[in-house]
Amino acid sequence: MTDSSPSHDKKSSSPSPTVGAYYFPNYHVDPRNEDWHGTGWTEWELVKRAEPRWDGHQQPRIPLRGYEDEADPAVMADKIAMATTHGVNAFLFDWYWYSGRPYLQRALEDGFMPRAEAGGIQFALMWANHDWTNIHPMKRGTPQTIQEHGGLDADQFRAATDYMIDQYFGHPSYLHIDGRPVLQIYDLPTLGHGLGSIDAARASLDDLRKRVANAGLGDLHLNAIVKDVTVLPQESAGFDGPGLVAALGFDSATSYVWVHHVELPELETPYSAVAEEAADGWEVLASRYSVPYYPNVTVGWDSSPRTVQSDLFDPAQGYPHTNTIAEATPAEFGKALERASAFAQQSDSPLVTINAWNEWTEGTYLEPDTVHLHGHLEEILRVFGGHKL
Repeated sequence: MTDSSPSHDKKSSSPSPTVGAYYFPNYHVDPRNEDWHGTGWTEWELVKRAEPRWDGHQQPRIPLRGYEDEADPAVMADKIAMATTHGVNAFLFDWYWYSGRPYLQRALEDGFMPRAEAGGIQFALMWANHDWTNIHPMKRGTPQTIQEHGGLDADQFRAATDYMIDQYFGHPSYLHIDGRPVLQIYDLPTLGHGLGSIDAARASLDDLRKRVANAGLGDLHLNAIVKDVTVLPQESAGFDGPGLVAALGFDSATSYVWVHHVELPELETPYSAVAEEAADGWEVLASRYSVPYYPNVTVGWDSSPRTVQSDLFDPAQGYPHTNTIAEATPAEFGKALERASAFAQQSDSPLVTINAWNEWTEGTYLEPDTVHLHGHLEEILRVFGGHKL
């Protein structure tokens, strides 16, 4: 496994950063989804049923390769090949632990892990420790219902992290930074609330580091997902991100998606405007946080497929009735990647995160559709090349 530690010679010898695409694993059958939505349900159902909500609205989005089962190793092998031949080095899997067991893990465990090493791709966990609510789809005017709670007490935190240690961190394809396995955590306030306090959360994270080391896996690299704007209704708001990252002892920070930092003032906000504000924000974030900040590039944004399609679409309702990013072409995405590459080079960032490989119902995906084909992937290859880990 190649170590993605940065060089100190920024101008001439810094290696290409690892390009990690977030992977949302809700495109395979899961028992809890079947309980909530019916036998055989996957999020493809929302993709298929999406409709244009205003003149010129690009819906439905149609996957070029069809509505595939990501838990099928053969299907995942094709995804891995498509990623690596276009310069995507790692999948950052959204990972969930609810009610004492993992959720949506079959894409990773059944589909990806058996094919990862041979496919030459790495992976890490992005622990999506937020509440799971009834937004698949969301009915206008109905209250948000929590179906699973993301905050974990100390016993459940230990059970979840023991599972990570046993199942993932020792895998030969697990992503390392500076020789250390990487764990991303999505919602820091929820982490603290579940464990009772920030001090208790710090103690649990320190204990996790010890357990990882005692398992012979080295020092854990904790990467915080930071945000300035809440999107999901269950996300924590109004907290001191830099203070939390420092208090909890994280090693680095990055973002999940641009709309966590940039407001969308128009129903169709131009991609170029959002990209410019997001890129300017990387320097601000790097100055605000006491740990290195790794840049994030977002493909697009349109969460309208997660609304009931017969409802009136009204951004005043809040997520998933949100304004969108328009004109999200491969060319504009490529310009954003160029800015991220320059920032990574200047700051010695070992990782660039991309949202996302397959957030189809939020309109931000690298997988080819029938409009742009492989255009967004081709821009990654153009900017970052076929760097292999």
